[in-house]
Parts: sequence; structure tokens; C-alpha cells
Amino acid sequence: MTAFDLQRVRRDLHRIPELGFQEEKTQQYLLTKIQEMATDRVQVKTWRTGILVHIDGTSPTKRIGFRTDIDGLPILEDTGFDFSSTHVGKMHACGHDFHMTIALAALQRIIDRPVKDNVLFVFQPAEEGPGGAKPMIESKEFLDWKPDTIFALHIAPELPVGQVSSKPGLLFANTSELFIDFKGLGGHAAYPHLAKDMTVAASNFVVQLQQIVSRGLNPLDGSVITIGKMESGFVQNAIAETARLEGTIRTTEASSISIVKEKLEKLIKGFEIAYECKINVDYGSNYYQVVNAEKYVEQFKECLSSTDVEYIQASPAMTGEDFGDMLKIIPGFMFWLGVDSPYGLHHAKLAPKEEALAIGVEAVETFIRSFG
Repeated sequence: MTAFDLQRVRRDLHRIPELGFQEEKTQQYLLTKIQEMATDRVQVKTWRTGILVHIDGTSPTKRIGFRTDIDGLPILEDTGFDFSSTHVGKMHACGHDFHMTIALAALQRIIDRPVKDNVLFVFQPAEEGPGGAKPMIESKEFLDWKPDTIFALHIAPELPVGQVSSKPGLLFANTSELFIDFKGLGGHAAYPHLAKDMTVAASNFVVQLQQIVSRGLNPLDGSVITIGKMESGFVQNAIAETARLEGTIRTTEASSISIVKEKLEKLIKGFEIAYECKINVDYGSNYYQVVNAEKYVEQFKECLSSTDVEYIQASPAMTGEDFGDMLKIIPGFMFWLGVDSPYGLHHAKLAPKEEALAIGVEAVETFIRSFG
């Protein structure tokens, strides 16, 4: 693909963001592009709204996988682009339009100039939720073509164009969503003794929750519990009968997630007694840590030394990615791609520079060809 084609495809995809397992327009667009470049060496399978593309190698001894995510986020776009989302309330605010475009371009290059080994391109749905990686890798379609190694990329707004970043070992944290619902007894503001106030219960719960990390976990293990949203009540002169907390748990140790949940549930039992209420917890989507295999990170770093792409060492991040579920069973790695945006991931004004598309394609193709 030319630079112009990269831009056009990215903008086409940017216009049609869809939520997890609803990526029907996206799947159709991708399938159309894949069919345009397919040859008799290319086989295509679909899985739900995802796609698997297998390219036969010239003399294969292994299979190399590259995964891209394809879903968008429930965010109202505020970029002002003339190619802004046409799906109101949905946006590619995490760069998956970039990821897909790079995958398509790299796919075409591998088809046009065959490599020795088999290559599998994985277009995975529902990375943002509820998590498409785990059910996809358990599917017959994936297992038929299970790769020997797999890698992926993610845009990095804070890095300049031309730079990529990764590291051996832990790159992304273990994550769990957190939804907590409180049910008490509503009443008139003038008679608090006749009600069970869930605004007070939930407010105190948020404060106590923070002590799980500060006093319940090894301080050398990175952990964070964040409540990002709190709702209670409907009117200023009534006591709230219900309240809801929404947040996230993130840890650098896989075992810490279960410890946090165990202590949180004990805290819930105490609050139910103290505030005479019922509390339900839902952990939503849970993502396993992204742990990079040193062997492949070093191979990636080495193969880029002959290109204009600059490699730098990354630091671990508390971000989450369901690609961790793939790396749990298949050795590989993920890397950051610099896109130099003044706004960060999941921001309504995220504006990655399109010059980074060609850098991403070069990095992906170079690693695939590094196997010989």
C-alpha cells in the first residue's frame, strides 16, 4: 500500500467505530480489503465478528502470528476531523483504526513478497470489552492455525513518530473492572433515622477501599484500586436508597487480583452489617497481564537496527490489554508505536499522526521477515 492508501484506509475505518462483538461494518470492510489482495496462498476464516487470515509460507517450519484489535469505544468524538466517526457516541479513541490499517498493509506486503514460514493475521474483536482474546483463542478456528509465536502493537500518544518501545517481562498489568451496587432504604431528608442512607455507605466504602492496597498488600507489589464513577440519589431533599460505584483494579502481580477481591468481599460483608444494606459486586471484564518473552523482544530490537525505526526500552504500565490471554499460552510480545498525539488514549480528542502508519507497517513486516 502507498502512504495515500494507508491514510485512506485508516480514515475509512475511523468513520465506522463499533463496540465489542458488534463490529459488523468493520468486519465487512476488512473482508473486502482482504479479498482484494488474496491469492491461492491465502485462506480466510471468520469467528464471530473477527477474522483469521493465513498465508502459506514457501518452506514453513513454524507459524508467526500478528494480532490486531478492531473495536471502538463508547466515546463521543471531539476531534473536529472531516473524517470523524459517523456512529454517534462511538469513537476509535484507542487507536484500533491505526492497528487495523497497519495489519492490512503488512498483510499485503507478506502476500506480495512471500516469507519462508506460515503467517497468521488475527483481527480480534472486543478488546475494549468484554474481552475477545480468550474466547477467540479457544475457538476451533484459531486452534486450527495456532501460531508458534504471536505479537501485537499499540499506539503510544506520548512517543514521537519514528519510535517504538517494548521490554522483556511485564509490560501491562492485570486488570479487573469493578461495579458495586448498594441497596438500602430511601426516605425524607428530615427523617434520616428512618432510612438507610446509601450515599453515606458508598462514600465511606470508597475511603475504606483504598486501605486494601495500603494495608492489605505487599507494598513491593504494584496495585491500584480506582473508583472513577459514583452515583446515588435522585433529588436533594431525599435520602438515597441506592448507590453505584464503578471502577477498576490493577496489579503487577497476577496473584494480587484474587487477594484484592477476597479482601473487598470481606469489606462488603462488614458494610452490609454496619449500614443495614445489601451490596452486590460484579467484576466485569478481567484481563491477564501482558508478559513479553525476552527472546522475541531481543529479536525485534535487533531486526529494527537495520531500519530507520528507533527502538527504546519501555517501562511497565498499569494499562490493561486482553492480548495478555494470548501471551499466556503463546510466547511473544507487544510493543508501543509512537504517534505523537497531544491527547492520550481514550480521550475524545485523540489525534495520532498518520505518518506513524508507515513506521508501524515497517516494524511489523521487518519482524515477520526476521525469521528468514
